[in-house]
Amino acid sequence: MRAATSPFAKELLHEIKATPEEYLPALLEIVRGFRHGVFLKPAEESVRQGIKEALAGETQHVSELWKGLDVQ
Repeated sequence: MRAATSPFAKELLHEIKATPEEYLPALLEIVRGFRHGVFLKPAEESVRQGIKEALAGETQHVSELWKGLDVQ
């Protein structure tokens, strides 16, 4: 893990260290959700990619998409 060098990274680490232990799992989920949201492709780009894959025959049956998921 690299050391925090930017002022923002240092401030983030300070806030994390000041967070009570029992709230860290929730904070981790918030940070992960934020990171995943930031890295999502714009909707138009995602749709274009999906159409390209569908036209190329790069598809899966819907039943395959559920394999390995714990769905109730």
